[in-house]
Amino acid sequence: QVQLVESGGGLVQTGDSLTLSCAATGRTFGIYTMGWFRQAPGKEREFVTAITYNGRTTRYVDSVKGRFTISRDNAKNTVYLQMNNLKPEDTAVYYCAADFGTLIATTSTSDYDTWGQGTQVTVSS
Repeated sequence: QVQLVESGGGLVQTGDSLTLSCAATGRTFGIYTMGWFRQAPGKEREFVTAITYNGRTTRYVDSVKGRFTISRDNAKNTVYLQMNNLKPEDTAVYYCAADFGTLIATTSTSDYDTWGQGTQVTVSS
């Protein structure tokens, strides 16, 4: 059983940067896709970015392209989300998730098997 623990959230100002981390324990980390999703109050959870097991393929939602970067360190069983030039509309609870089956950088929440507890990111204007 894989467990995911996010960290690094907080309160920042518009234009600031923040790096989220997601540490995995349990099942071998390096063989599955990892994704980041976010959920703002009153909204559905949305895809942000994903990275394949070998790090060669990444996908981003259009609203974060050029500002956010996903990366992973399989030796540390950790995936990162570097967020630059943050905007108030980035405010949400951010979740990391593991997809054991598709082997692609899938954007669908239904493809992900295990989720972390979430970390709050608040961007003030």
